[in-house]
Amino acid sequence: MNASRLSSPRALVLALVAAGALGAAAAGAYTSANAVGAPAPAVSTAAAPLIAAPDFSTITQRDGPAVVNISVVGSSKAAEGATAMDPDDPMFEFFKRFGGGQMGPRGRQQQPERETPTRGQGSGFIVDSSGIIMTNAHVVKDATEVTVKLTDRREFRAKVLGADPKTDVAVLKIDAKNLPTLQMGNIKDLKVGEWVLAIGSPFGFENTVTAGVVSAKGRSLPDDSYVPFIQTDVAINPGNSGGPLLNGRGEVVGINSQIYTRSGGYQGVSFAIPIDVALQVKDQIVATGKASHAKLGIAVQEVNQAFADSFKLDKPEGALVSNIEKGGPGDQAGLKAGDVIRKVDGVAIVSSGDLPAVIGQQMPGKNVTLEVWRQGERTELSAKLGDASDKAAKVAKSDEAVGKGKLGLALRPLEPAEKRQASVENGLLIEDAAGPAASAGVQAGDVLLAINGTPVRSIEQVREVAAKAGKSVALLIQRGGDKIFVPVNVG
Repeated sequence: MNASRLSSPRALVLALVAAGALGAAAAGAYTSANAVGAPAPAVSTAAAPLIAAPDFSTITQRDGPAVVNISVVGSSKAAEGATAMDPDDPMFEFFKRFGGGQMGPRGRQQQPERETPTRGQGSGFIVDSSGIIMTNAHVVKDATEVTVKLTDRREFRAKVLGADPKTDVAVLKIDAKNLPTLQMGNIKDLKVGEWVLAIGSPFGFENTVTAGVVSAKGRSLPDDSYVPFIQTDVAINPGNSGGPLLNGRGEVVGINSQIYTRSGGYQGVSFAIPIDVALQVKDQIVATGKASHAKLGIAVQEVNQAFADSFKLDKPEGALVSNIEKGGPGDQAGLKAGDVIRKVDGVAIVSSGDLPAVIGQQMPGKNVTLEVWRQGERTELSAKLGDASDKAAKVAKSDEAVGKGKLGLALRPLEPAEKRQASVENGLLIEDAAGPAASAGVQAGDVLLAINGTPVRSIEQVREVAAKAGKSVALLIQRGGDKIFVPVNVG
């Protein structure tokens, strides 16, 4: 199986270790030069205390039997005998008219689709002796048949009790009793730099053990905003998906899920779903067959230094509200575009990705207290969370809003018809964006809605705010149906 790939801002690839994605990842010595004639520094003879690594062999022998191999059979639709032809080819028109199929993009002849069987593999682990198994949702996606193989070589047909794509957690059930299980750990006790090990089936090699350390906690990844991932340097490859990440005591602290790679294979950076998040989803699936997540109904983006300067924040932290779902929880709570959410129920929001992860782990209907930075002042709002299954909030990429230079815009008031078309009450049409605004990504045809969080009503107002601005100005623009803040450096 090859790891599936997702584009990343730096041309890297965020690859699902798609073991179950149907259709197929001596310290150096440092010396310093002394000044000529200076006495050599004293050398300490006291040795640093040695920290022993966990006994991986004992952990593997004891816990390995609770790790399973998962084989998946499914199907995908593919066109029969699809052919590609350049539209400039002299025979293109002939095949378009008489080829027996329709011509698709770039002259691809579209044929009737047929079902093609697909196979995949992944890992999982037993959490209940009666046959409850946890794995990744992408391992069993579109599966028509799931087989679980134990270390004693017994095989069982598994039932998928439920899968939650938002957290990439799935729960299986096999008809067996008195099975070995793994003990769950406490994610709060997990420390960066701590030893961890993974057990799984990379490339189909069952019960393979790899080890490393925790590189970071609470990582937010593109398109996976509901999970504060554990980052490790444990070798994870296709087939490890869904297997356990264990601490030095043999307790499960995460489910191995993704890798960050240029090649599609392991390159030293891997990610695991924290076990507390996974267990919360598991309990819901066992009880109801599905998992529910809360939402605020807003779109947010990263607060960089330019935004911090524009909104007079002491440091670039928080989630900047760029769009609000009309009638949604955020709208009803009184949130406005330009607000910066700093805390939720006392939990600090440092990166914009922290907000969906904190909110998504709550249950719909819960009331939360939001600490918000608005117009240079701290305020608190109360919000009743909605259900994320109704409509997902969009997180804007921070690298879509990078600006340089000084402010430069050609503006005019919107005509009544343009206001109706853009579904806005106020705003100015950007007829031209030059120099700094253009460098920041502002384009002719965009609608300027606010500057530094203040709704715009006139060109003169924009001039006044820009003249009083510090290092940067934050512009809220609407392009099509999307709204996003763009910082423009004004010197």
